[in-house]
Amino acid sequence: MTKGKQPKKKPRGKRSRKDNYRSGFERTFCGELKQRDIQFEYESEKIKYTVDRTYNPDVIFRKKSGELLYVELKGFFDKASQNKMKWVKQSNPDLDIRIIFMDSSKKIHKGAKMSYADWCRKYGYKFSDKRMPSTWLKEIDR
Repeated sequence: MTKGKQPKKKPRGKRSRKDNYRSGFERTFCGELKQRDIQFEYESEKIKYTVDRTYNPDVIFRKKSGELLYVELKGFFDKASQNKMKWVKQSNPDLDIRIIFMDSSKKIHKGAKMSYADWCRKYGYKFSDKRMPSTWLKEIDR
């Protein structure tokens, strides 16, 4: 640990132009630590956390294997929905959750290069457009 070590990458948030602190309080506090020759690091680590919420899948099927298949139906896939689906996947990696979009070629936000389909590929979700694919239907217990 070094005295007053600054992070190499600036975390998101408003920063002062003359230093790397987010607020005057942080600047003052860390300045006092430096004056007292106390070693510390400022925002040098990131700690992951799980959001304590629940998810209600739109449609649930029982597969022939006995496991469940969860299907989320999405017309508009906003940032809040994207975050929720990331958190659900992180907290439940073994669940089979798939997404059916009205149009998976839509961009995740205005001006983005990434489409809904690209997002699913990146985060490991199987997806389809408008209908349940026949390959998925073959998996379910009718």
